[in-house]
Amino acid sequence: MAKAIAEAFPEMTCTVLDLPHVLSGLEDGGNVKYVAGDMFESIPAADAVLLKVLLPKEGKKCRTAVTSDGKAGKVIIIDMVVGNQKYAFDIEMMVCISGKERNEEEWAKLFSDAGFSSYHINPILGTRALIQVYP
Repeated sequence: MAKAIAEAFPEMTCTVLDLPHVLSGLEDGGNVKYVAGDMFESIPAADAVLLKVLLPKEGKKCRTAVTSDGKAGKVIIIDMVVGNQKYAFDIEMMVCISGKERNEEEWAKLFSDAGFSSYHINPILGTRALIQVYP
């Protein structure tokens, strides 16, 4: 995903943060850089942080990353936003990784608890949404 974004926006530098063994053998190239680390420990300062899934304990670390040095960046999340109905995927998430799919009210609470002041949810495909969260 970072390579596609970097290609579409050559003036932007994209940094991929992942575990060392995942990045093993990858080298920085052009405007894509790789940083070995653990997002549960810390997230490097950034204008924007893009996540495909957000776990509750990542929220505060994301906020810190986009507000360092007095900046006011944003967090972009691609994840499910469900209505009042629950899906089989929710049950699988709870069993496999102690996670769950959230409705908008649950997302709002998660963002508020992490110190964010506003958010915008853009449905993109079925229950998937592009969520923008602001400090």
